[in-house]
Amino acid sequence: MESIIARSSLGINLGSPKWRRPIRIGRPRSTVASVSSSALPKSEHDVVVVGAGIIGLSIARQLLLTSHLSVAVVDSGVPCSGATGAGQGYIWMAHLTPGSSTWELSTRSKQLWQELAESIEGKGLDPLQELGWKKTGSLLIGRTSEDLAMLEERAKLLSQAGVTAEYLPSTSLLSKEPALDVGMEAGAAFLPDDCQLDAFQTVAFIRKGNEHYASDGRYTEFYNNPAISILRSENGMVEAIQTSHNILYCKKSLVIAAGAWSGSLMQSLVKEDVLPRVPVKPRKGHLLVLENFNEIHLNHGLMEVGYIGHQVTNLLPTEDDSKKNMTSISMTATVDMNGNLLLGSSRQFTGFNREIDYSITKRIWDRAGEFFPTLRAMSPKLNQIRIGHRPYMPDGKPVIGPVPGMPKVLLASGHEGSGLCMALGTAEMVSDMILGNTEKVDSAPFSMQGRSS
Repeated sequence: MESIIARSSLGINLGSPKWRRPIRIGRPRSTVASVSSSALPKSEHDVVVVGAGIIGLSIARQLLLTSHLSVAVVDSGVPCSGATGAGQGYIWMAHLTPGSSTWELSTRSKQLWQELAESIEGKGLDPLQELGWKKTGSLLIGRTSEDLAMLEERAKLLSQAGVTAEYLPSTSLLSKEPALDVGMEAGAAFLPDDCQLDAFQTVAFIRKGNEHYASDGRYTEFYNNPAISILRSENGMVEAIQTSHNILYCKKSLVIAAGAWSGSLMQSLVKEDVLPRVPVKPRKGHLLVLENFNEIHLNHGLMEVGYIGHQVTNLLPTEDDSKKNMTSISMTATVDMNGNLLLGSSRQFTGFNREIDYSITKRIWDRAGEFFPTLRAMSPKLNQIRIGHRPYMPDGKPVIGPVPGMPKVLLASGHEGSGLCMALGTAEMVSDMILGNTEKVDSAPFSMQGRSS
């Protein structure tokens, strides 16, 4: 869940070796206190959630809204310091495939986001100010004959699945986005109902709502407080989680929603080789931020068709390390609530490496320049580079549900680049599991069974 935001002055060349001292704002390096567990403060909660990204905080929110349970959220850093805060914030369906294993969860979650925005509006508030919510629509752009045939078929499939979608030939595409220069062989799938939000605004909104339950003892936060181990009773039942500063007893459930750290965290918490390994891996990404950038005006969120394969590329057991570390670049472009242009995106397997790779940022800029002639004619003027680690699962599906062999423990991770999009649906699913409610979405595809390494 780690992210870094690096700031620079305007006009610094992306490839310049002189730009090597960015200010990094990311996950604090917490020091584990060397104190015996008997001396640590203890507290009791119905549910303890490990992870304060959009998934963990949304799970807490859902439980607080739909039950009388008490919830504690614990994190080694602070809220939104991970992949949540490093992304573009799109709630898009254009790159998703009807009938796929994640389709039902994604559509349910988008519906819940839409209902949340409408409920905010119904209270006389502005969803743009509260969530950074904008109904921008999205364009999935192709530039080859093969791309266009696929996009035409995709628009039909999406329409048949109940999503408003249409195929746009090049003239219609350029009419909607005059800033593009993609030639007469281009086209796009257009989804007018796709939306985007601001992760920081949204997390602040969710936290504010959660904190309303603090006064009656139902909600507590423990930040800069890394989890160390799971405590069990003599008969093996999970009783509590020990952090660097506290022991948090969980009467009903313990939820691990720590993003890219979830797999390694599970192993370190248990300290026993009794669990199947959860193959959640960190997938590093860079995002370029151009603040108050007026040279390009975008009417919609944009994504090139290559993003589909770019997102779902699998790690096969037979691949050598050189292939696993290959970097994938695919153009995405959005404008946030503050008028900043966000350009992505990259994906690479480098472990939890935190450093800015200037060759990657240059490739992102150059890729965007293939679509926007304005960028080709100017030097990069970046205010920020965001770095985050997406929680990647090799089969392209998040893992959501009970951990085999550990009653009371649930896992919610592996959403890769779709954590924001799937957050509310995931929260509803986990809450239904804990409360014993009928599931709105079938959780079977996301079970941990048969997916460990």
